[in-house]
Amino acid sequence: MAAGTGTGVYDRRFDPGRVCLDLVATGPASGAYERLDRPARLAEWLVASRLVPYGTPLGAVDETWVARFRQLRTGIDRLMSAQLTGGNADNSLERVNTLAAGAPPGLRAVRDHGGALVRAPIADPGCGELLAAVARDAVDLLTDPVARAGLRRCEGDACRRLYLDTSRGRRRRWCSSEVCGNRERVARHRRRVRAVT
Repeated sequence: MAAGTGTGVYDRRFDPGRVCLDLVATGPASGAYERLDRPARLAEWLVASRLVPYGTPLGAVDETWVARFRQLRTGIDRLMSAQLTGGNADNSLERVNTLAAGAPPGLRAVRDHGGALVRAPIADPGCGELLAAVARDAVDLLTDPVARAGLRRCEGDACRRLYLDTSRGRRRRWCSSEVCGNRERVARHRRRVRAVT
């Protein structure tokens, strides 16, 4: 399942632009409910976020994996929030750096049913390898001045999602124009109607 399409553990109309921000969006701090509440949901997210290709055996995913991904998610959220506010999140930085130092999963190119080349793991990926891949993505984002300059928090009333603003002019205000943007337009319309009556 490709990021930004289909259905997954959460509304796939939201594409934050980075896998580390996609992980942050799975938590209740993003203004919704806990989306990584059990191993099956984490396995689904691993595929939906394209960390592993569809069909990858994920039988090893258990409650320990869920806890470790949720801890990483909290650390990344704190780091990105500190980046936006000018705060300090050195404890989280240390944790993310430690995970990023691990080896990511080994990949190879294989042909799918249609003959196109797709990614596939060399072996069943371990939890530490997948955590390393997400942590490295966070480190890459935080250390790339151009990408980091596009980091935003949604301006929707009840939303706290993070995303990268890659729009022309960098004027994007919402994580998703279809969801939060539409809610804002409806609320603005209702305020205008009430003001007239």
